[in-house]
Amino acid sequence: MVNILTLFNALPGACAQGLIWGIMAIGVYITYTILDLADLTVDGTMCTGGAVCIVMMSTGHSVGVSLLCAFLAGMLAGLVTGVFHTAMGIPAILAGILTQLGLYSVNLRIMGNKSNMAISADKYDLLVSLRYIKNVAFYKNTLFVVAVVTVILIAVLYWFFGTELGCSIRATGSNPNMSRAQGINTDFTKILGLMISNGIVAFSSGLLVQYQGFADINTGRGAIVIGLAAVIIGEVVFGRISRNFAFHLLTVSFGAIIYYAVMQVVLWLGLNPNDLKLLSALVVAVFLALPYMKRKYFSRPVKKGGAGRA
Repeated sequence: MVNILTLFNALPGACAQGLIWGIMAIGVYITYTILDLADLTVDGTMCTGGAVCIVMMSTGHSVGVSLLCAFLAGMLAGLVTGVFHTAMGIPAILAGILTQLGLYSVNLRIMGNKSNMAISADKYDLLVSLRYIKNVAFYKNTLFVVAVVTVILIAVLYWFFGTELGCSIRATGSNPNMSRAQGINTDFTKILGLMISNGIVAFSSGLLVQYQGFADINTGRGAIVIGLAAVIIGEVVFGRISRNFAFHLLTVSFGAIIYYAVMQVVLWLGLNPNDLKLLSALVVAVFLALPYMKRKYFSRPVKKGGAGRA
């Protein structure tokens, strides 16, 4: 009974963390699903955004300005990857790896050559925090705040991707050759998509460091796996409910919540925390394989003989 109560007490924190990572997963969704690019920059950007945010706040800047600077730093990282890919002809996955590698040194410089930096809810006016999960006013509750931020972000992205420029980015991911034939500068749209994606990832990192109370040089390691898990779980579980673009973005957040809830349950059941990365990889592999296995092994066979007589 005590163990079950412990699990239920931990679930709100897991949901809050899932919502924060859900914002990061929305950034991954833009490159992975919309642009159809494998961008590994996010493993570095996830640390960059948090490092910028925590340094800005520790030097006296407001949380809003700090998050804005984190977003802009992420966009700059996406710009570098985009230039590597489009102007230099480097494959997207290698361009992301190069940027991620370089960001390790950049992140250390941002944090003053320290591997981690702490920030306290007692000393700073944080937007979200693990301490704001319970026994606080609803408008300050981390779950409420991150949910509102997620809804606003989805609304802005829904509006943007409905504009001519946003539709150009979606067209580039769907069919780059046809997009070029229609006069779309696909190099520009790829760069812009990468910038928006990494900006959102860095913004979520700024929220994450406030929530957990510190920034660490290894914060983003394996972030792409969590992002992909959220995207894939959301598509598999909720994908057939609606084809609306805003709903698809929302399912990414739901996928992140499910992912962290499952992680919390597995830890409660006694899994060694050192095995979480292995479990994450297996979860992504299973959900990636489900649509293929369903088509191959569970779809109804097509009857031979052509159309029946009238």
